Amino acid sequence: MEGEHIESLWLNDDVATTARVTEEMKTHSWVHFACHAIQDEDPLKSGIHLYDRRLELLEMMKQQIPHADHVFLSACQTGTGDKKLLDEVAHIAAGMLAVGYRGVVGTMWSISDIHGPEIARGFYEHIVNASGEEVGKRRLDSSCAARALDHSIQKIRKKLGDTEDALLTWVPYVHFGL
Repeated sequence: MEGEHIESLWLNDDVATTARVTEEMKTHSWVHFACHAIQDEDPLKSGIHLYDRRLELLEMMKQQIPHADHVFLSACQTGTGDKKLLDEVAHIAAGMLAVGYRGVVGTMWSISDIHGPEIARGFYEHIVNASGEEVGKRRLDSSCAARALDHSIQKIRKKLGDTEDALLTWVPYVHFGL
């Protein structure tokens, strides 16, 4: 991936407000959240913590996102349902599918701040390299997302092993959708 450029926009700190993020979601096909999230007792109030407040799932579901393709939720509890709704798939990752995203990487419980970026890096490296296009014209290809997550998890698993602590690092990541 060295020397390659895929257009991106990084919203950090006071720029990452709910208003700005929801506006940018409308113009970007891929979204990556690296922040805190919470699964609320009311699943539609579950959300992503941004600079000014929590962006709730219901707010995201009301958005018209014409180019929705893939979301990487590098945040805790994004694929966790509520204990009272065990038979329901009501969590942030499922909500993103309802918004219109074709695929979502989420987490079933808390994740490691130390290894999260490494897992994301392995995921994106695989996505870009799997596009099969010549260098300089590579793109993010969501049809490879499940394989990319598996590739990244296998890479971290090889590095950390299968100890109990290592399992807590890589097991929480799941892929939903296509």
